[in-house]
Amino acid sequence: MAATQAMSKSTINNVWRSHNIKPHLTKTFKLSRDPRFLEKLTDVVGLYLNPPGNAVVLCMDEKTQIQALDRTQPGLPLKKGRCGTMTHDYKRNGTTTLFAALDVLQGKVIGDCYKRHRHQEFLKFLRRIDKEFPGKIQLHLVIDNYGAHGTVEVKHWLNKHPRFVLHYVPTSCSWLNLIERWFGELTNKRIRRGSFCSVEDLTAAIESFLSCWNEKPRPFIWTATVDSILAKLAKCKQTLEQIQPSCSVQKTRKRKSS
Repeated sequence: MAATQAMSKSTINNVWRSHNIKPHLTKTFKLSRDPRFLEKLTDVVGLYLNPPGNAVVLCMDEKTQIQALDRTQPGLPLKKGRCGTMTHDYKRNGTTTLFAALDVLQGKVIGDCYKRHRHQEFLKFLRRIDKEFPGKIQLHLVIDNYGAHGTVEVKHWLNKHPRFVLHYVPTSCSWLNLIERWFGELTNKRIRRGSFCSVEDLTAAIESFLSCWNEKPRPFIWTATVDSILAKLAKCKQTLEQIQPSCSVQKTRKRKSS
């Protein structure tokens, strides 16, 4: 930028600092174009801010393709002026998928690792949740729109277990599911800096983190209202439309001609 603007690097740096501009940092986002966005948003946020009485609210999702990465050399020990280190290269030793459900009120997490990510594994995890909460207490489950969640087999099982009430987040809105916040804790505090010789080692590390977390669970408090979320999204949509018109318009499925 300094070269294109015919200015010195220090001048550009001073301008960035004075306006708190950080071009070296990036964040990912995607504006949902779900036609039922407002309906789903209101439903899920309502569960967080006004949970139903005599019921349990669970946020459930799958963290797929967790890699068991083994670094080629051990990291250097921490010392003053040096953060944790790890080699840039690694060896892949397989992957696992973590199914997890967060109890919104208590902060406890139920989790199981599976080799695959299908409706069969989803049904196994639903049965696990069913055993964890015995009795007839109603279970409100916040999940996404993944195909395995809506198969015929899953619908048949849910019909036999009416105490399970599903609440779907809008498409491209994983941020609305509180279990994603816990996945961030797992990644930052256990997986990212780890070195695993096998999938078994990775699974053991995940289970150990789960056990430690549930000894002193810390619930995540949701504070955003529907109005505040819509206000932010409106600003985002306005900016996107200025850059590329119609990029935020909701898509409609085309009917196949007979």
